[in-house]
This record gives sequence, C-alpha cells and structure tokens, in this order.
Amino acid sequence: MNYLIKYLADRLAAAIALLLLSPLMFLVAIAIYVNMGSPVIFKQPRPGKNGSIFTFYKFRTMTNAQDAEGKVLPDGARITPFGEWLRQSSLDELPQLLNVLKGNMSLIGPRPLIVSYLNRYTPEQARRHEVLPGITGLAQVNGRNAISWEEKFQLDVDYIDNWSLWLDLKILFLTFWKVVRRDGINQEGYATAEEFKGPRNS
Repeated sequence: MNYLIKYLADRLAAAIALLLLSPLMFLVAIAIYVNMGSPVIFKQPRPGKNGSIFTFYKFRTMTNAQDAEGKVLPDGARITPFGEWLRQSSLDELPQLLNVLKGNMSLIGPRPLIVSYLNRYTPEQARRHEVLPGITGLAQVNGRNAISWEEKFQLDVDYIDNWSLWLDLKILFLTFWKVVRRDGINQEGYATAEEFKGPRNS
C-alpha cells in the first residue's frame, strides 16, 4: 500500500511542480539558448528500475566544444559559468519532473547513472536498480559528489533496505536544505565526479 501511495504521490507532485515551475523553466530554457544555443534539453539513455533503459532529461549545462581532432573536450572545459550556476542551484534537474510524470523516475531514489556502468557493479551495488531511480536520494543528502562511489552505492542499498514514506519525506526536506547550502555539487578536482570504473579500479 505504501508503494502505491509513493507512486501516486510522485506523479501528483510532479504534475503540480511542472505547472507551478513552468514559467521558471521557460526562462531557464531561454537563458540556455542565448548562452549555448540548442539543444536546450540534454537527453541521455539511463538505466531505470530492473535496468530498463529510458530517456533521461536535464537542462543543458555544457557546450559541445571539441579539440583540433574533433574529440569532445573534458567536462571541465565545456561547462559554462551559467551552466555551473545551474548545477549549483540544481535548476538543471527540473526537466526530470517529466521523467517522474512519465513513470521512469521517482522524486526519491538512487540517482540514475550512465548505461556503461551497468556491467561494472558488484551484485550488491546492482541492487540500486531494484527501485525507480530518483531526482534525489539518500546519497545526495549525505555528500552527493563529495563522497566515494562505494559510499554512494552503499547509501543507495541502505535506502532500499530501509525505505518508508517517512524516509522519503526526510530526504526531500534535506534536499531543499542541501540545495540552499549548495553542498557536494562537485567532487574535488572534477567538474562533476570521477568516472566509476568498477570495484577493482575505483
């Protein structure tokens, strides 16, 4: 019953948030277009519940800058000052409300990572795909990108093992607090976070 409440509450909250935040999202989209051109929305395949692939949405924060050989530059060289501000304010995450409305994501859950990581997880780490991924989660309010991959994945599994509606409400409240404080946005030395290379190399 609690999972049904979570499912319905997610979609209702996403619909209301999209309605209320649509003017802000429109202004952000215009600002991105002026600063970086199109596309305004960054789309990428990500694994969701049970590893099923869905299209993940974010506001774009990086350019498509390439080197002389046509290779895309590292994240740190492509992120713009405006894009960095979007990340620090977490406004870049707002399009994921569409993912929640579509049923690909939840408001709270393990963050969806890139598809290439799927075969790098240990069986225990792979448990993070037992539930819908979230816009925010237990790892995000306990360090975000400032903690190690192992710590993040352990927190993801802890969330699954200890889930309750009360825990979701607590994470939601802490998320607003973290956004205001702008804690853990980047891992030290990286534009976002170091690539996860698997348990033997991380």
